[in-house]
This record gives sequence, C-alpha cells and structure tokens, in this order.
Amino acid sequence: MFKILHQNGNARRGEFHTVHGTVQTPVFQNVGTIAAIKGAVSTTDLKEIGCQVELSNTYHLHLRPGDKTVKELGGLHKFMNWDRPILTDSGGFQVFSLAGLRKITEEGVSFSSHIDGHKIFMGPEESMKIQSNLASTIAMAFDECIENPAPYDYVKQSVDRTYRWLVRCKEEMKRLNSLEGTINKEQLLFGINQGGIFDDIRIEHMKKIAELDLAGYAIGGLAVGETHEEMYHILDVVLQYAPLDKPRYLMGVGTPSNIIEAVARGVDFFDCVMPSRNARHAFIFTRNGTMNLMNQKYELDTRPIDSECQCPTCRNYTRAYIRHLFKAKEMLAMRLAVIHNLYFYNELMERIRLSIEEDRFEEFRRENVEKLASRVID
Repeated sequence: MFKILHQNGNARRGEFHTVHGTVQTPVFQNVGTIAAIKGAVSTTDLKEIGCQVELSNTYHLHLRPGDKTVKELGGLHKFMNWDRPILTDSGGFQVFSLAGLRKITEEGVSFSSHIDGHKIFMGPEESMKIQSNLASTIAMAFDECIENPAPYDYVKQSVDRTYRWLVRCKEEMKRLNSLEGTINKEQLLFGINQGGIFDDIRIEHMKKIAELDLAGYAIGGLAVGETHEEMYHILDVVLQYAPLDKPRYLMGVGTPSNIIEAVARGVDFFDCVMPSRNARHAFIFTRNGTMNLMNQKYELDTRPIDSECQCPTCRNYTRAYIRHLFKAKEMLAMRLAVIHNLYFYNELMERIRLSIEEDRFEEFRRENVEKLASRVID
C-alpha cells in the first residue's frame, strides 16, 4: 500500500494506495471535523485547492448526526460528496479533552456528551464500529490521550493499556471488514504511539506496535504544550523504531515550520486545525511569512494576499476587500481566508515533495523554516 519513491536524507517522497485513491506523500490532511471544513468551504472547493485527504472526527459524528445515520446514508464519502481518501480519528482526543468527568477502565471510557450531557461509553470495539459505520478510508486506533506533563508511572500504565486497546482494535476491524453489511471492507487501521516526553516509554511502545503490521503508524500526544525542541527530540528518538515501509503520521501538527522539520525527520502525514482556525480570525499564511489582515495598513492595499499564490482568493480579491469583509463580519471573509490558507498548506506539501524528488530538500528547509515563521514585512 505504501511505496517510497525517493528519499533525500530522512525526508521521504512516497505514494500511499487506498481503495479511495492514491495519496502523494508527504501530505497535509484538511480537517473537516463534522464532515465539513469550518468557514463554508465545500468538498468541491477542497478539490480545487488541492486537498488529497479529508479528516473527520469520530466523536463528533457519533454524537451528531450519528454514525448509524451516516451508514444509512451510504457512508461518509457519499454523505459529504467526497470521493478521495478520508481519515477518521478515533475519538480518543475528544473524549479526554471535551468530556469533563470521565472514568477510564480496561474496557474503555465512560463519559458525558459535551452537547447534552447524556452518558456514553467508548472503547476499542465501539470506536472501530463507529468508524466502520462512517466507512472512512483510514481509521485510527482508540487510545488514551495523556495530559502533558504527567507522572512517569501513570504514562507507563496508560501506554500499556493503549497497546492492549490497539490489539483489540485490530481484531475488531478484521471482524467488521468481513461482515456483509460493511460499506468499506478495505478500511485501514493506523496505530498510535504514545508516551508523553519519556524516551524509553515511546521507544518500547513503538517497538511493540510495529510488530502488529498495521497499515500506518501515528505519533500522538505531541503539540499539546511541550516545546518544539521536545517534539523534535521525540521524533528523532522514536522514528528510528517505526517500520520503514509504512507511513508515519504526526497528529495535530502544525505550523509550516513544524511540518518542514518533521518531514526532515521522516514524517509522511500531517493534520492540524491551524490553517482554517487562524484564517477565520484573519491570520494568514504566505510564502513570505504570516500576516494579520485586520491591520490598518491593509485598508487601501489592492494587492492579493500573496502575489505568488494561485488560489481562487488571491486570483480574484484584494487585501483591502477581505479586510473590509472581516471588519463587517461577513461570512465571505472567513471563506476566502480559509480557502487561501488551506491552498497554501496543500501547495506547501507539493513544494516539499518536489524538493525531495530533486534532492534539494535541505536547501528548501534552510530557505523556508525561519521565513515562514516570521511576519510579513510589507
């Protein structure tokens, strides 16, 4: 399913073949939590801006409209009119970040809905069942998202339990994929490496989950408060033990500079709400750094957001106009800004892939890591 086409240092240029099409890696997955990108961006827009993989959330879709409803409507692809790959996360992160009061046992987690407070239980089997009903291309294993920092002993116990949950996820997915009524019998399972910022726990866990021969391997529990240096250190430590012939997915990351640095360490898949969330607040990414379109200096600026960008927003609208829309609180402001930021991220990955193919990734890295993290001067 995964083939490395070229390698430049540790940076990998690959292809990931799925039942819903081939993904060119490294890839950024565009986050559509409840089967929609926030900011009034449609799936037809996603194709125009170069999105390869859409990511939706198991927890949220289970609550509304309900995974059984989505199954009755033909699965998530048909429901949202998207014929390319979809990854669904397991719901674990939301269970631990939104649920408030919760009880963790070996079987799973009992918690209350953040919407109406009704009681819910989710464990490995329940998460796999929900994701099977959604019929996503890639399903993520159910894991515990550990607070950072957390005591060493607790992290160790949690990771051991997450491993046991992963074994149950694998068994349940195999069973679900064999059932007659399953929409996507080729659904793939990615495991998640956990361990906080403890090298030995991370390494041991990656070694154990690598033996399970999964479709892909994610690094979870980062970008949750640790420094960039700590995150890069964990990647340096743990990726040595990840299977070479399977994609590596760094969950919830991140800034353009974070992505470039992670690619340099051998990561293939990324996702983050940052480009769309920031765009909705007029915070924009460009090839020359970041900008805040609410700034007074853009009031009479008739240039596009980024003169080098070919997104629909930059081809048709000025900084002054989009700033006016934000000031007037028009929904179109968010739509145009989100389209631009997602196009920027998708094109960034295309530029990264090309630089790896042409053996100039390190040059690309040197030219862009600091620049993309800086503020636009003009």
